[in-house]
Amino acid sequence: METLAASGTDLFLPKSYDIVWSLVILVILALFFYKYFLPKFQHIFDERAEKIQGGIDKADQAQKEALEAKKKYEDKLGNARVEASKIRDDARAEASHIVADARSKAETEAAQVTANAQKSIESQQQQALVSLKGEVGVLATALAGKILGSKLDDGAVQSDMIDSMISDIDSDTSAK
Repeated sequence: METLAASGTDLFLPKSYDIVWSLVILVILALFFYKYFLPKFQHIFDERAEKIQGGIDKADQAQKEALEAKKKYEDKLGNARVEASKIRDDARAEASHIVADARSKAETEAAQVTANAQKSIESQQQQALVSLKGEVGVLATALAGKILGSKLDDGAVQSDMIDSMISDIDSDTSAK
């Protein structure tokens, strides 16, 4: 049985000359593969690695540019906010200045209107006083004529009488 058993396992084990020739062919194939195919594969792998690294470098560069653009945008936005605040403050100051000017002009115009009204009132008072003096003079002359029983026809006498009455009235009003 042993011979059968030994011959049974021999079926699965190759002969030594088969192993040697298989190793020779394997070494030849390995050298051929190492000489011709491996450099091509290495070149393809290097190109892929370079492309990947280039993509990573481009992504890093794009990220740096994006950060710079973001920083510039934020700076411009900050400057715009400061400028907008300054413009608002200037506009408020200008508005208050315009309101103050308008108020000053209105006060000046109101004072001028008041002064003109005062002058007009004084002028009307003066005219009323002159008219009143004339009417009082005519009435006084007529009254005096009736009291004396004769008509005062002479203009100089009428004028003297009116003037004396007016001065008496003025002295009475100023005494009070």
